[in-house]
Amino acid sequence: MADVPGVCELPLTRAVVQYRDAHELDRTGGRLRDIGIAVALEGRFASSVRAIDLGSADTKFLDLSSELVVLDWVYEPTLAHLRRLAGAAPTSRKGASDGTEAARQLERYCFDLALRVLERKGFTPLTRPTLLRIGYRDLCKDLDLHESATVRIATEPGELARVHLDYDANALVFAMSGPGSGCVLEGALREVFAGLPLSRAQERGGAPAYRVRFGVPLDLADARRSLHRMRHGLGHLVARFEPERYRTLDRLTAAFGERETLGRLDRRPTAGSREPDVPAPSALGMSVH
Repeated sequence: MADVPGVCELPLTRAVVQYRDAHELDRTGGRLRDIGIAVALEGRFASSVRAIDLGSADTKFLDLSSELVVLDWVYEPTLAHLRRLAGAAPTSRKGASDGTEAARQLERYCFDLALRVLERKGFTPLTRPTLLRIGYRDLCKDLDLHESATVRIATEPGELARVHLDYDANALVFAMSGPGSGCVLEGALREVFAGLPLSRAQERGGAPAYRVRFGVPLDLADARRSLHRMRHGLGHLVARFEPERYRTLDRLTAAFGERETLGRLDRRPTAGSREPDVPAPSALGMSVH
């Protein structure tokens, strides 16, 4: 008899799993529409799982052998319904839904399922990265809607900052590209995010980057407060460096409001919790200069 039983052989079909970009076998992660949790449609072994992302409703091929996080399990009828919807929704060569009504129905069902799972599990160290990812996705859609989950800000002529969120550390990462030194952005970051730890680092490939740490949130309301501070801080930066773009974004926000998906999970406050302290738009003092 061995001291340990060996490799886990638990089939993952029906599991609601959490994954990172590095777990994708085709390495197409980091997209705005993905939320990082998926239902395993077929998963006899953790090293080869066919799953459907519950944000984008796109099929993913995952290798979870190095890190396996199972948040929940769906029932067999739910799995069968997901397979029927996925089979009825045509996809492009890249595996993305093609925008038909069947594809939109699948995406709505998947995201509603994701919210039900997150509401049932609550705010935990396991669900925190996914909740922050969903909240930052709203922010990206409002400030810079494109394929990637980043906000692009032109800080100087020929210099661009791409801002993404480190979901585990709850830190904004400003990756720089261009001939500039980044000193102008560094001064703006110290002003806009005053009181928060700011450090300089390097991204993969040696590109300079700045990290602004917001602290690990303790509950959903705390996470929403961090995301609101990120939103308004990035809004200040866009107003400073790209005033014309900010005016357009400001008009759109005034007309349609800000996206707040996490508010759907925070409608029933528990004892001792409160809504995030979000100032009214008129009180933000976002001057364009």
